[in-house]
Amino acid sequence: MHRKEFLQSLAVLPLAGFTMKLNTLNTITGAFSSTDKMPVLFLGHGSPMNAIEENEFVTGFRNVARDIPKPNAILCVSAHWETRGTMVTAMEHPVTIHDFGGFPKELYDVQYPAPGSPALAKQTQELVKKTEVKLDDKWGLDHGAWSVIKHLYPKADVPVIQMSLDYYQGPRYHYELAKELAALRKKGVLIIGSGNMVHNLRMVAWDKLNTDNYGYDWALEARQKMNHFILDGDHASLVDYSAQGKPFQLSVPTPEHYLPLLYALAQQEKDDAVTLFNDKAVGGSLTMTSVKIG
Repeated sequence: MHRKEFLQSLAVLPLAGFTMKLNTLNTITGAFSSTDKMPVLFLGHGSPMNAIEENEFVTGFRNVARDIPKPNAILCVSAHWETRGTMVTAMEHPVTIHDFGGFPKELYDVQYPAPGSPALAKQTQELVKKTEVKLDDKWGLDHGAWSVIKHLYPKADVPVIQMSLDYYQGPRYHYELAKELAALRKKGVLIIGSGNMVHNLRMVAWDKLNTDNYGYDWALEARQKMNHFILDGDHASLVDYSAQGKPFQLSVPTPEHYLPLLYALAQQEKDDAVTLFNDKAVGGSLTMTSVKIG
């Protein structure tokens, strides 16, 4: 072998040992190459039964999916994954988590076999500077994610990762952390917050669940003010929700269902239109209000 050929062979040998890394790099630069700016969604997910029922809210989810470009991948922040610190799922095949009880067997039989995306998880980890983001291989897709995403993309052909909520941190922290995700919108990534803006399960009027748009006065007042703040771009008031009076305090007794809204709002840019859909109250103390940004 000539010296030149020998040196060329040495140059090639290390590449053979890094096939997986190269494949990951190709995924990042290929599937997540620059795109037009994707919209952002906050979805009021409501009851897990919305996963298998046909109703106006499910129709709303399907309609909004038709109005936006099909994403390269989805990053979902769900009310149902709270952790110490911040994590993102990084497995190839996330499991479908049935994190609820007392529902029909039909609901537990649902599987949503969307692939994961270790490449997107790694890119998300590298984007966030506010805190250390840990890669997780144990969680999967909880019902805050799959029960709504299955209506947007029923073929389960869009990769999905989840980002957890650090339950030790306040709303301002979450809003600022979310801002660091903005670059993903131009990589074809659909950012989804999944929760409920008004969510007080202890005060649900179970006998009024089938009454159209039924809400207690405080829930309707909070919904009206939240909608006003969202449409006016008044994020400061929404971040400081605990200072907005008794209706807000009753509507957000714990923060986990509200915080995903802040993850969506933090992505809003000056040229982004904001629209509301599924804007109804359910059972007195819940709202299904959802938001499309961009």
